[in-house]
Amino acid sequence: MTDSTPAPETRDYRDTVFLPKTDFPMKAGLPQKEPLILAKWLEGNLEGQIRESRKDREQFILHDGPPYANGDMHIGHALNHILKDMVVRTQTLKGMDSPYVPGWDCHGLPIEWKVEEQYRKKKLNKDEVPVEEFRAECRAYAQHWVDTQREQLKRLGIGGDWDHPYLTMDYEAEAVIVRELMKFAESNQLYRGAKPVMWSPVEKTALAEAEIEYEDIVSTQIDVAFEIVESPIKELVGAHAVIWTTTPWTIPVNQALAYGPEVEYVHLEYEWYATGRKLRVVIAAQLQQEFEKRLDHNPEWAFPDKTALKAMFRGSDLAGTIARHPMHALGGFYARPRPFLPGDFVTTDSGTGLVHMSPDHGEDDFDLCKANGIDPVFAVEGDGKYRADWAWLGGQGSVINPKFNAPDGPICTDLREAGALLAASADYTHSYPHSWRSKAKVIYRCTPQWFVPMDKVIDRDTPRCADEANIRAAQGAGETLRQLAMQAIEDTRFVPAKGRNRIGSMVEGRPDWVLSRQRAWGVPITLFVHRKSGQYLIDTAVNDRIVAAVKAGGVDAWSDARAQEYLGDQYDAADYERITDILDVWFDSGCTHAFVLESGKWPALIRRDGSTHSADLYLEGSDQHRGWFQSSLLESCGTRGRAPYKAVLTHGFTMDSKGMKMSKSLGNTISPIDLMRDYGADILRLWALSVDFTEDHRIGKEILAGVADQYRKLRNTFRYLLGALDGFTEEERVEVAAMPELERYMLSLLADLDAKLARAVDDFDFNSYTRSLADFCNEDLSAFYFDIRKDRLYCDVNPATGYQTAERAAYRTVLDTLFHALVRYAAPVLVFTSEEVWGTRYPEATSVHLLEWPAVDAAWNDAELGGKWAGVRAQREAVTEAIEPYRREKTIRSSLEAEVVIPAPTLGTAALEEVFIVSVARAGDELAVTRTENHKCGRCWRHLPEVETDGSLCNRCDTVLEAE
Repeated sequence: MTDSTPAPETRDYRDTVFLPKTDFPMKAGLPQKEPLILAKWLEGNLEGQIRESRKDREQFILHDGPPYANGDMHIGHALNHILKDMVVRTQTLKGMDSPYVPGWDCHGLPIEWKVEEQYRKKKLNKDEVPVEEFRAECRAYAQHWVDTQREQLKRLGIGGDWDHPYLTMDYEAEAVIVRELMKFAESNQLYRGAKPVMWSPVEKTALAEAEIEYEDIVSTQIDVAFEIVESPIKELVGAHAVIWTTTPWTIPVNQALAYGPEVEYVHLEYEWYATGRKLRVVIAAQLQQEFEKRLDHNPEWAFPDKTALKAMFRGSDLAGTIARHPMHALGGFYARPRPFLPGDFVTTDSGTGLVHMSPDHGEDDFDLCKANGIDPVFAVEGDGKYRADWAWLGGQGSVINPKFNAPDGPICTDLREAGALLAASADYTHSYPHSWRSKAKVIYRCTPQWFVPMDKVIDRDTPRCADEANIRAAQGAGETLRQLAMQAIEDTRFVPAKGRNRIGSMVEGRPDWVLSRQRAWGVPITLFVHRKSGQYLIDTAVNDRIVAAVKAGGVDAWSDARAQEYLGDQYDAADYERITDILDVWFDSGCTHAFVLESGKWPALIRRDGSTHSADLYLEGSDQHRGWFQSSLLESCGTRGRAPYKAVLTHGFTMDSKGMKMSKSLGNTISPIDLMRDYGADILRLWALSVDFTEDHRIGKEILAGVADQYRKLRNTFRYLLGALDGFTEEERVEVAAMPELERYMLSLLADLDAKLARAVDDFDFNSYTRSLADFCNEDLSAFYFDIRKDRLYCDVNPATGYQTAERAAYRTVLDTLFHALVRYAAPVLVFTSEEVWGTRYPEATSVHLLEWPAVDAAWNDAELGGKWAGVRAQREAVTEAIEPYRREKTIRSSLEAEVVIPAPTLGTAALEEVFIVSVARAGDELAVTRTENHKCGRCWRHLPEVETDGSLCNRCDTVLEAE
């Protein structure tokens, strides 16, 4: 044939090969498709079907920590609930009965604050509204956000009993909370006392540590001189003990001075020649230089001409020393002596080594003064202002107002006029506690509150409540609540393990639990206190009547009008004070185990065997070590002697793409609602389950783009499987022993993956779970197995006769096995996509979420075969890399045009040609690539020696087409 001779006409063999067919689209369209799938689940009561299918199975109980019913779902909510959903779905997939009952925290200051804001906008005063009406508005506000968040979480694909969530404002829940409080009272684990607590002057209530956040502020720092009027060290009389503080507003309630018994102090005399003024001071020797630097900032006391060291002595020598308050001329409270007291907490890190004591406004202050018979004076009111009758500064500005504390403010001005202000400057930057709701500064304020003691030996001589016997019988239980809690922490599994130390250190050092709040929206402290003895009433019959009333009518049942009804004929209401404080919301949420895991209203989470009330898992953010994890632990240990959970899983916080904390003020927040609208819920779920959620992690456009690409690859894997399995029947199935080596190798990899994923479920290691699944699909299947076997899939079959080779049947058998495994593995992660995949292949079948863990035979895992094929894959990568330069130069357009020489081949040449997807493979001394001279088969496009001319058939294709 010459160049001018026309080429012979070649046949088009496309109708003789298998072309995969599927209705599963490449484009996901998740934002449009997911709501339709969700509607189908809800219409068909999928949750009810799952519960019915697992009703006799072993149980795994994850107890949902209640998010707050206030505002739209944020990215933290989304992450948290995706993780919980992953736990529940993977346990269900393993065949467990793992119900999920979502819940909400509905009481407390955040909701009350929001309702008050609505009043303020209308220029109304909340205190002028009947309390029942105000509570009704709080209840309606909470219900609105419960309903809103519920729909948003459903859209996220979170499965659960959404029609029967638990709410802390449910009447039955409120009644159980009251009953739990009474258990503490009945076992003498409750007392009323005055102690400094974190107090918000803006919100006018005590706050828990979990309601506090710390921000840097700039404060006024002052050095104040207290004149010594008595001392065993006679020469100190007339000298001034100098204290340093960043809270000038506490000076008006000073009652003593503290020294460090082991600290070295100096008695110094400063002299100014021009004025003839002298000043003698007592300060810590180590802090002299810092004190003098501050002194130099005050023109009145700056740069003394002479400094003389009069004496040095140890702090213990100051015992018995007495000073007087700088404002002693006011008389009364200020004329009392200010004793020097030894304080182990006094350090020389900063200040002067002497600390002024205000028992109203500091824990150390309170404890030291109380031990020495000095009581608080309660001078600062709930709004942060001094009492109107207070001799100094009565009724003036709020103590958290910087102007009130400024160097030219009323406190510093009066101290300066009294000659006691040695230095003052508004330049001290330090961390300070704020309310996380109002963002306003808080103070320590001594007020009468209700406490649960951490270190009181629990009274067990006469059980006064049903659960006290459980406390006594608790294995390894200590005698105090702190000991019980520390033992329970030791007995609990923490993921990650560092959580044990985190919560342990907090419980080990925490003060007594402050239960009371001075607000309206919450569960009341349902106690009657005898007006003369000060003792609260313990009477089972009275308590039963109160609980029954709250169960019937909610918290409004606790009222003066019904006091005598509760007290009955035995007691006179006039003799008792009805407590009007409400409970800390952390006590509410700490009781959720009592009404969700034990109450008849939420039976889904009550264990059938009745063995224990403990949940298998609590799962929340790491901030809950000081919040829900801890309040639940203390409540349960105090009433049951053990933790309410067997394991605790914590996750970190979601940062923006730069690693910065999300903040509305910074404009870097990311709404999961917007993400679902733009990407779909499955993309958000894939992100959440791909990051190392145990640490702080990031989200942003570039990160989500990477997740979307990962999703696309997973979707394409399923699309390939669906197309490749078109028409598959059980008659094609091949026994594993009869399969080619490559198929057995893939089943070995599947068995290895199966074991990895099962282990990841047990370890709650969802990052490894998701990444292992994605890597298997991308690297082992798409880039390797599918690539090699697509030739057999397309060409080892005659569509006209139905004939296929045994090798193709083995491949399709493995594909079917892979499909059934992968769709199940993916179901907890890609809840909507896996349903779409399953429904595409089995349109008449029930939901994919009713399926159980795939039946993968562990015996398929063949280490020897795996080692051999790891070598084959390494050679394949080397061959692909060697061919690539020729492809770039277009010397070789397809690897099918290549002939390769392989040193030490691990398979026969025919097998290597198929694995490497090349024309010819032969053994040789070193790796080499050349372009083949073989002709191209017109059907399978392979370049083979037996193909006589381009377009004619190879032996394999010829045989397949002739086969009947």
